[in-house]
Amino acid sequence: MIEPHKLNQLQPGQKRRKLALTFGALERDVAGIAEKGSEYSFKSISRADYIKKLLEIVMQDSELPSVAKEQLENVLKTLPFDEKRACNLARNNLLAILGTFPAEWDLVIAPHASPVDEAGMVKARGFFPNVYVYAEDIRSPFNCGSIFRTAEAMGAEKVLISPLCIDPHHPKALRSGMGCIETIGFERKSVGELKDFAKERDLPIFVLETGGTPIEEFKFPPKGICIIGSEELGVSPEALDAATYGRVSIPMKGLKASLNVGVAYGIVMQAWVNSLQKL
Repeated sequence: MIEPHKLNQLQPGQKRRKLALTFGALERDVAGIAEKGSEYSFKSISRADYIKKLLEIVMQDSELPSVAKEQLENVLKTLPFDEKRACNLARNNLLAILGTFPAEWDLVIAPHASPVDEAGMVKARGFFPNVYVYAEDIRSPFNCGSIFRTAEAMGAEKVLISPLCIDPHHPKALRSGMGCIETIGFERKSVGELKDFAKERDLPIFVLETGGTPIEEFKFPPKGICIIGSEELGVSPEALDAATYGRVSIPMKGLKASLNVGVAYGIVMQAWVNSLQKL
């Protein structure tokens, strides 16, 4: 956090960037999930009044569109004062002036339920043991990161990827993965190696592909590996043969009848988790 009067000493571009970062930190503080060391700490002024002072600085920006200024003025006048909305509006308007967009990791998310140590670091992530996803030949780094993010959020133990899958450390994969690639970890395996991996752990293998059992009728296993295929070709014949537990499909009514692979995996993973939680 920075004293309001010090902001006025900064150059316009630097001031906007600093304000945008400050509003982001304040938004997380309002939500009760402030990052360690960035909690609101000024004792001489309440957080609400501090936010109002920052809004006044933003409204003085000559690059701020009139519509945006009117929005912020209305927020200031509305009672009770909505701190979270004020921070969000101000931050996004500043980012628009700067010509950037809020990155996914800036979004306010729920606090992590895993135990943390005295420094606020997560000791161990929670997951469903022996629940895996095998990403076969995913080419898009954004899809790759999205798959890792979903797998981590939904409690998969680890992500397994094929030899031809995009490198998860690709900058765009890391961006869409929102830190989950480092958190959950991964192993590269051929389909043959995947079968050996499953046999050693007595894990059933099933695939997400068209022409299978509708998701609402599919009996998800208590442990196993879900194979998802490439964006263009789907699951390979070799991987289909490895899926001795069966094939699950998502019924669709649209003309295109097509889903992004990351979205499709999210739908199936949620259904699998619902099944696991009933055990």
